[in-house]
Amino acid sequence: MKISYTVDAAHDGRELRQLVRAPLGLSAKLWKHIKWNGTILVNGKQHGDARLRVRTGDELTLLWQEASPVVPVNLPLAILYEDETFLVVNKPADMIVHPTHRAARDTLVHAVAGYFERRGEAAGIHPLYRLDRGTTGIVILAKSARIQHAMTKHHGQIYREYLALVRGNLDRPSGCIDMPIGRDPSKANHWQVRADGRRALTEYETIASWPSYSLLKIHLLTGRTHQIRVHFAALGHPLLGDTAYGAPGDAISRQALHAWRIHFHHPDTGKEIHIEAPLPEDMHHLIGSDIVSRETFIEERGGRIAK
Repeated sequence: MKISYTVDAAHDGRELRQLVRAPLGLSAKLWKHIKWNGTILVNGKQHGDARLRVRTGDELTLLWQEASPVVPVNLPLAILYEDETFLVVNKPADMIVHPTHRAARDTLVHAVAGYFERRGEAAGIHPLYRLDRGTTGIVILAKSARIQHAMTKHHGQIYREYLALVRGNLDRPSGCIDMPIGRDPSKANHWQVRADGRRALTEYETIASWPSYSLLKIHLLTGRTHQIRVHFAALGHPLLGDTAYGAPGDAISRQALHAWRIHFHHPDTGKEIHIEAPLPEDMHHLIGSDIVSRETFIEERGGRIAK
């Protein structure tokens, strides 16, 4: 990977290490990697002193290898968008994003590593956020730690919408849930609404309703773990199929949650990127083709499948 920067008057006299956060936008971890494993050039000459002071007009170049240590695995991958900076995929159900133990070989990052290996591409694998194992839909992966850092400094940099099926019909067809979320001390990897938790905001809109469940469009204003699942369970309307926060017995074998639509400004080009993931078959079956065809917000447009 390569970053080039011409020092402006506002940063005249600064040390190299002082340029890391602004204007270069690097994380401390990436800066250490470049300093010890990469190459730092000032006006074409290599320098290893992070305290070197630069002057207006100096040309700074940082070079480093951005390869992932993840073992490549040949797994199918539904690609929705790709350029030199990002890979955006449609995650299936029953797949985790990151391995939880060393023996794991069936995660999303393993599939992406296999895809890059088949293409002969030495790119990093840096998911910008995670989806739960049972949640389907869009996951954005940055090909460098620099972009990952730039895109995850603030939650609102990526606008994300979800589709969810919840039990029953909500009293208010739309609104914003404002309930703090914290760990559930009685269960491992469980969360709950609690007064001493962190503030969590969830916007929702009812798209369609049936006697026993409803289809919602959801936008997260904060990014707490299991936020959607916890909030709607607290309202008495857990997601269909969510055995952790609801109860078994629904006509779907996992929580009915789909990361459906995103848009963001590309950090390198400034272009606004819009991406949408088709509804998975198990949720499509519960909604019915009439709803899918009637509502313009759901477009049946599939991703490219990498074999």
